[in-house]
Amino acid sequence: MTNEEKIRLIEDAFELKENSLNQETPLDDIPGYGSMAKLTLIVLCDDEFGKKLTGEQIKAFKTIKDVIDFMG
Repeated sequence: MTNEEKIRLIEDAFELKENSLNQETPLDDIPGYGSMAKLTLIVLCDDEFGKKLTGEQIKAFKTIKDVIDFMG
């Protein structure tokens, strides 16, 4: 899966318009990036990539690229 496809998955999960995110987008700049979005991210990583994401790992993420790198 390409990085662009991973970004589309994140946009879908966060119910954002297509092409509203890029690798450099700071997570704090995403509208509605709060506890529900973080929970959605945990489920997305588990369901789509089989990776367990912890709260501590999420706290360390600063940009979309950090999330993509975790996804593998």
